[in-house]
Amino acid sequence: MSATTTTTDERVTTTGAPDRATIEVLRAGRVARRRRYVMVVVLLVVGVVAMYATSVMAGRTFYGPSDVWGVLRGEQVPGATFTVGTLRLPRATLAIVAGASFALGGVTFQTLLRNPLASPDIIGISSGASAAAAFGIIVLGLDGSRVSALAITAALAVSALIYLLSWRGGVLGTRLILIGIGIAAVLDAVTNHLLDRAGQGEVQDAMRWLVGSLNNTQRSDVTTTTVGLVVLGGTLLVLARNLTTMQLGDDAAQGLGVRVERTRAVVVVCAVGLIAIATSAAGPIAFVAFLCGPITARLVGPGRSLFVPAALVGALLVLVADFAGQYAFGARFPVGVITGALGAPFLVYLIVRGNRTGGNL
Repeated sequence: MSATTTTTDERVTTTGAPDRATIEVLRAGRVARRRRYVMVVVLLVVGVVAMYATSVMAGRTFYGPSDVWGVLRGEQVPGATFTVGTLRLPRATLAIVAGASFALGGVTFQTLLRNPLASPDIIGISSGASAAAAFGIIVLGLDGSRVSALAITAALAVSALIYLLSWRGGVLGTRLILIGIGIAAVLDAVTNHLLDRAGQGEVQDAMRWLVGSLNNTQRSDVTTTTVGLVVLGGTLLVLARNLTTMQLGDDAAQGLGVRVERTRAVVVVCAVGLIAIATSAAGPIAFVAFLCGPITARLVGPGRSLFVPAALVGALLVLVADFAGQYAFGARFPVGVITGALGAPFLVYLIVRGNRTGGNL
C-alpha cells in the first residue's frame, strides 16, 4: 500500500503540481537555453574582438600586432602612429560603441512596444536628429559640438512629441509606430528642402548626418559616446528584467511588483539618449537599431534577455559594414550605405512574413 501511494504521489500531487518527469524536462530546457545563450554571447565577443583587430591592422597598408602594440604604448612607429593611432583606432572604437548604442536603443523600443518595427530609425527619432543637424549646418552655420548638441536636443524633443501624440490612456505600439513614420516623413521633407537650398560645401558637411559615417572620427566623439553607453546602457541593463516582465502586460507587471510608468519613462529616456548621442558622433547609421533585435532574437531563442547579445551584434554589424564599405568595393562607401543595403530587404521580409502569418511581425 505504501509503495502504491508513493508511486501515485510521484506522478501528480493533490495540488496539481507537475510530476518529477515534467520538472526534469523543464529544467533540461532551461539549461539548454542558458547554454545556447552563453555560447552565442561568447561567439559574438570573439567575433567583435577579431573584427576589431582586423579593422585596426588591415587596410591599404597592413600593420602587425607589434606595431599596433607599440602605438598603444605611446611609441613612435613610422606610419603606424598616424594611420593606426589617429585614424583606425578611434574609428574602430567608435564603430563598437556606436553600434552597441544603436542596438540597445533599438531593442529597448522593440521590447517595450512588442513590435520589431518600433525602431528609432523607423519612427522618426533619427530623422529628428538629422533634420536638426542639417538646419544647424546650413541655416545657422554651426559646426562641431554645437551641431551635436542641437541634434541630441532635437532627438529628445521628437521622441517626446511622438510619445505625447501616441498617448490615449496609454501608448499603443501600432499607433506610436504610425505616428512616428508620419513625423519621420515630415522631417525628411524638411531635410531635403534644406539640402536643396544649400551650397556644395554645406551639403558635404551635412551628408554625414544623413547616411551615417565614421570618417573623420575624433577622440572626443569616442569619449562622449562611450560615457553615454556606460551610463545609459548600464541603466537599461539594470532595468532589463523589469522591461521583460512588462511584456506580459501592464497589469501583470504591476502585480509582480514592477513600477510600470516609472520604468517605461526611464527606459525611453535612456534609449533615446543612446540613439541621440551615437547619432551626434556617427550620424544616423541606417537600420542598425532596427536589425539587431530581430537578429539577436533568432540567435539566442526565446526566454532570454536580448540586451547584451544585441549590443554585441550591433558592434559587430557596424565593424563589418564599415570595413566592407572601405575595402570591399572599388569605391569607398560610408557605413550607413552598407547597413542601409542590408536593412531595407530585411524590413520587406518582416512585412511579408507578417502578412503571410496573419499576425504580428
